[in-house]
Amino acid sequence: MGQILFIPHGGGPLPLMDDPGYARLSAALRSLGPVLRNAKAIIVVTAHWETEQPRLAAATRPGMLYDYRGFPEQAYQISYPAPGAPALAKTAADLLAKHGFAPQCDHERGFDHGTFVPMALMRPQADIPVLQVSVMSSLDPAQHIAMGRALAPLLDDDVVLIGSGFSFHNLKALQGRLGEEDAQKGQSLAQEFHAYLDRAVCATELRPEVRDEMLINWEEAPGARFCQPREEHLLPLHVCFGAAREARMAATQIFGEPVKGYQTSGYHWR
Repeated sequence: MGQILFIPHGGGPLPLMDDPGYARLSAALRSLGPVLRNAKAIIVVTAHWETEQPRLAAATRPGMLYDYRGFPEQAYQISYPAPGAPALAKTAADLLAKHGFAPQCDHERGFDHGTFVPMALMRPQADIPVLQVSVMSSLDPAQHIAMGRALAPLLDDDVVLIGSGFSFHNLKALQGRLGEEDAQKGQSLAQEFHAYLDRAVCATELRPEVRDEMLINWEEAPGARFCQPREEHLLPLHVCFGAAREARMAATQIFGEPVKGYQTSGYHWR
């Protein structure tokens, strides 16, 4: 049986470049290597690829997509030469189609930094096939939960599903562009928002449908729009949650520390 992870992937290539603000996150991602040890393939739902309907990167040997700018030259020389998973892409597309989606396989798309940054930390050997999957531009949380439910059968084949996003994605705050008073208020809001997320994901004493509603209505949480001015980095969590809900897996928090001063969460279902 496969496993599921939702991970924060940090800012651009910085977790791979010894940036001190990401030191704890980089260490946490490296510590997850054993989760992948026996995986036959890895599906990465990346916040950095938005399409109208789900798209699946089906190249045999995906290239690199340096979808950031303003970093040192070495940031554009990073390589993650893992094989693709075209057969798995076709199977995943078929499952999504059966659940009412209109998926497409993309034979050109390379690994974006939502994929290659965490994967280079978690599995530097780059020896396990990786299937990169987009989020949908609708930004509809219920649709992304349904997407996860559709993909859940793949877990039976020792596939690991990774949602690669960032539970705190206020760039102005992360880049230190808030005044001291606003930053302090924001840090408090981030703690409240993550308490809500942690409860929605991990509190098994709540009825499943209650937790569904909490994640669908995540905007009602304290600090929601401060932490997620635009929610593309949260939606990989919804895909993971949907798959786990279908597979009846329970979550534990595997990361719950500040990144650049703001509370951030990661989760593991098994």
